[in-house]
Amino acid sequence: MFPHYDVIVVGAGHAGCEAAAAAANLGSRTLLITMNMQTIAQMSCNPAMGGIAKGQIVREVDALGGYSGIVSDRSMIQFRMLNKSKGPAMWSPRTQNDRHLFASTWREMLEQTPNLDIWQDSVTGLIVSRGTLQGVKTALGIEILGKSVVLTNGTFLNGIIHIGEKQFGGGRMGENRATGITEQLLELGFESDRLKTGTPPRLDGRSLDYSNMERQEGDDDIVGFSYLKTDKPSTQRCCWVTYTNDAVHEILKTGFDKSPMFQGRIQGTGPRYCPSIEDKINRFADKERHQLFVEPEGWNTVEIYLNGFSTSLPEEVQYKALRMIPGLENCKMFRPGYAIEYDYFPPTQLTYTLETKLIPNLFFAGQINGTTGYEEAACQGIMAGINAHLKVAEKPAFTLSRSEAYIGVLIDDLINKGTDEPYRMFTSRAEYRTLLRQDNADLRLTERSYKMGLARADRYLAVIEKQEKVAEIRKKMKNISFEPDQINPYFQSIGTSDLIEKTNSLKILLRPNVNLSDLIQYSDALKDLLKDVPRETIEQAEIQIKYDAYIEKEKELVTKANSLEELIIPENFDYENLKSLSTEGKQKFIRIKPRTLGQASRISGVNPTDIQILMVYMGR
Repeated sequence: MFPHYDVIVVGAGHAGCEAAAAAANLGSRTLLITMNMQTIAQMSCNPAMGGIAKGQIVREVDALGGYSGIVSDRSMIQFRMLNKSKGPAMWSPRTQNDRHLFASTWREMLEQTPNLDIWQDSVTGLIVSRGTLQGVKTALGIEILGKSVVLTNGTFLNGIIHIGEKQFGGGRMGENRATGITEQLLELGFESDRLKTGTPPRLDGRSLDYSNMERQEGDDDIVGFSYLKTDKPSTQRCCWVTYTNDAVHEILKTGFDKSPMFQGRIQGTGPRYCPSIEDKINRFADKERHQLFVEPEGWNTVEIYLNGFSTSLPEEVQYKALRMIPGLENCKMFRPGYAIEYDYFPPTQLTYTLETKLIPNLFFAGQINGTTGYEEAACQGIMAGINAHLKVAEKPAFTLSRSEAYIGVLIDDLINKGTDEPYRMFTSRAEYRTLLRQDNADLRLTERSYKMGLARADRYLAVIEKQEKVAEIRKKMKNISFEPDQINPYFQSIGTSDLIEKTNSLKILLRPNVNLSDLIQYSDALKDLLKDVPRETIEQAEIQIKYDAYIEKEKELVTKANSLEELIIPENFDYENLKSLSTEGKQKFIRIKPRTLGQASRISGVNPTDIQILMVYMGR
């Protein structure tokens, strides 16, 4: 019934979908197994993609040839570029999405992907013989053979849902949990632990009074995620902002004695940067109010997602508290918020390719590695799918460094530092964020992906064309100058000092508050140069010109840091014989098995002296 697959992907969430698409598009015969074909690419929590640092990740996935950016663009109901008041390293795209359209678009794209089969079933275990991975076993009693397996189990591994004092098994509300996999992996020598996440109640939008809330419109200029030309909506849906208050907090406190989190029924650690509402009012007791975002779930539904009100308190307490929030005085709930606790496997058990160290050809991606967020899952999925294919095809692995992508930062953090709480990406985690901007992910990654065989030719040709046009703009702007009387009226309008002598346009563009779109109004030569040039190409040229000194300085830092990355540690290096190593350093080296001195230096608990000792013993 089933052929022998090259890659078997378990789970069809954001990680699983990207993994399956990547492996199949690279040419591997791929099988995607999901417990329910109606919930492929389900947005289990917030109906949105991107945001601070997360938007950069989606653009990187798109630049590599993944599907998340395209799907997000096709299903968006609102677009905003966050942090535009800051420098371009901080700009982060975000879409509000139609939940059902997002999932149906993903499924449609998967069904049109060659080499990809889909099977509805629950995987209960792996087929492993003498340390060799041979496939998976399912709840239907079927054994499916495969050369590699990617586990993307999300919150389903022994998942427990909590609402007040009620608890029941489930991987998501209304869906069964997955059992058997954790138990087998533990027998094989893996370590596991528990994490928890939560989601807010869903509300009936017809029962809300939006006149008591702040409007939050989308941007006039819809940029989107994908570097390909995708259809953008002609109109956008509005979101709203409201706030909790003391009355809300007092009602929520009445449920603390039945809170599964405060009463110890939840053992797993929750996300530090996305706490539940009860955790917020407990930890930040001095805060008089907390911001809430009222977000529509799609074009043709009245369902509302109350972002910022994640909770596992009893449903009656949730309901009473909601009705004390401005605009929600007469609200009706479609379903209450809940917390879910699940198994994960500390990611220090993985290599840079997301392959497990214990079982060759077994890969983990997504929340099984301790991350939280669709975007973090999607980028792990595409990397695991790529490397599962490459391993089976006996080709060199594909990895990204911290200076190449936010994806590289995320994976490096996970495998070297591990995580004991749900890991979320922030711009502050990337030390080279001036290089890792959302606007240049295609320039950084598409050529590498194209040469590997994943990114399509039209993507690569678009990058080449963009690079050439940016270089042309920079070159020709050197020969376009402004006279003082030509540009001073503009300078006076933006409050900057007058020009004293004739100056070329490159130097003028370096001034704060001066932008290229304004300058062309004062120069026919600039207007002719930029005529019919795409917006994103003009923006790229402007960023490169304005921030050239900062970009070059960061490149120098990367070059210095890379000197350690080039020092390879032999696979059979005997740390036990290095008596001068600290005990913690030695234990971490033996456990993680760093492949370079650079990786060794980033392991949590390793001190600089340990690295110097390693360098001496390696002849450096």
